[in-house]
Amino acid sequence: MFKLYYYPNNASLAPHFLLHHVKADYKLLLVDKKSNSQKSPEYLKLNPAGRIPTLVVDEQPIFESPAICMHICELHPEANLMPQIGDPKRPLFYQWLAFLNNTLQSELMVRYYPHRHTNDPDTIPNVVAAQDDRIADALAVIDKQLANNDYLLGDSLTACDYFLFMLAEWSLPIEKSPLTFTHLRAYLKRLCALSTIQKVCEIEGIDLTVFKASD
Repeated sequence: MFKLYYYPNNASLAPHFLLHHVKADYKLLLVDKKSNSQKSPEYLKLNPAGRIPTLVVDEQPIFESPAICMHICELHPEANLMPQIGDPKRPLFYQWLAFLNNTLQSELMVRYYPHRHTNDPDTIPNVVAAQDDRIADALAVIDKQLANNDYLLGDSLTACDYFLFMLAEWSLPIEKSPLTFTHLRAYLKRLCALSTIQKVCEIEGIDLTVFKASD
């Protein structure tokens, strides 16, 4: 059995999507961010970074959401959520997962936690404004990729798409949100039709109405 330490609508969302998609035997264990439980001594034994998520497989804890996603894909190759070794799209899988994590997610983290990136509180509004522009730039790159593709890697759903859906949901409050991009908006609406997206979002209390209503 997999054990996923999670918090609703957190970086654990993408691994949660994958576990549901591959029909894994898994258990959700809530890490209460409101009480800072991710910094507790017990949790730090599993994840010394003190962040969410952590996945425990056969008593082996793994942290960092992209690493967890890749591990789930490798343990369930029959799900075809990651191109096989030798497939020309395999490096593209790494490329897009890295872009999502290192670029879009990183920019979102600065945007939502600007106080961590300046020692002058008066500059926080400027940090937020700059990040909105950088996030929009990253979303524009993704929108261009989706202009002629059903999914990030082409015509097949992969773990990258689940990871992108997680980040797109986080990006909704941005002035130039994902729903302002033509191809990205249509893509997100299609993903909302997936049973895994619907069920996991129901479990985590995420409202999909805004995606479904977009046209």
